[in-house]
Amino acid sequence: MGTHDAESRALFESAGAALYEEILTSGGIVDGDPRVQEGGELHAAFAQLRELGLVRLDPANDTWVAEDPGLVQTRVVAPLSQEGAHLLQESAHWAQAFGTLSQTWRRAPRSTEQGPFRYLHGPAIGDFIISLVEEAEDELLTAQPQSGHDGFSEDATQTERRLLERGVRVLTLYQHSARRSTATRGYVATLSPLGAEVRTQDEFFNRMIVVDRRVAIIPSPDDLATALAIQEPTIVAYLADVFMRSWERARPFTSQEASVVKHIADEQRAMTMRMLIEGHSDPVSAKRLGVSPRTYAGYIADLKDEFDSETRFQLGYSLGQLGLRGDGTDPAED
Repeated sequence: MGTHDAESRALFESAGAALYEEILTSGGIVDGDPRVQEGGELHAAFAQLRELGLVRLDPANDTWVAEDPGLVQTRVVAPLSQEGAHLLQESAHWAQAFGTLSQTWRRAPRSTEQGPFRYLHGPAIGDFIISLVEEAEDELLTAQPQSGHDGFSEDATQTERRLLERGVRVLTLYQHSARRSTATRGYVATLSPLGAEVRTQDEFFNRMIVVDRRVAIIPSPDDLATALAIQEPTIVAYLADVFMRSWERARPFTSQEASVVKHIADEQRAMTMRMLIEGHSDPVSAKRLGVSPRTYAGYIADLKDEFDSETRFQLGYSLGQLGLRGDGTDPAED
């Protein structure tokens, strides 16, 4: 065990400090005290205090007495601080070296057996996304359904901050339900002043990230712990076009205009009606809207009041009798 490693510090905190306090307050302990001898209960702690120089033998009284810890601290902590600074510097150099290799690897033609598609699993998904996003030069497109920004770490937010500061365009698309998320509102308030653009829409969509229109990442439909990284230009261009079409019809997150707020409420109402007309179950409908089952039940209750229906069946029948379409409008209005 090293003198200054984590295990040694744990010993010092649990036993060494208490023994030091005893030696200090009692005026010392006699050399040969059985507790600090080989095999004694305090032998390891005492040996550590001796090694650190926190106790010394007073030959006049044949007693171990305490030394000033301030003098010892400088000798112990200063080298650790220097070592820490050195390790941080080396870490930065290694990160830069690996970053260069990663850029070379990602930009190389995919003539290897891996090809333009790569499956990612478990923790490798997050590692891949972080390294990929850090390399963005022009644009980052992100679709985040349902949970808003609740699942994102501070590191991810700082990464986007760095992108914005170097001029990368960052577009993020949520569902309308994300507007109720405290974490999402905090994210928007933090990054919007730096140029991040955030919008919401009513439609359910799947998670997607597109970096510089050259790499896209989408989740597996069957396994949330699996994702697919795509570098085939035609498919990436198609996915980016799908994102931008949704973006164009989405509502700005920061807008507080009455018309925008009304449009959002109307869109959520219309989608709730469409879920009823199409006969989806409550869990499926709530997921499509990006809300909790309880919130979705509230939407249904509001529609029951609006159409004077006591049961869900009566509500569905009323909507059908009125000839409403899946978007909540009357075909006669066309």
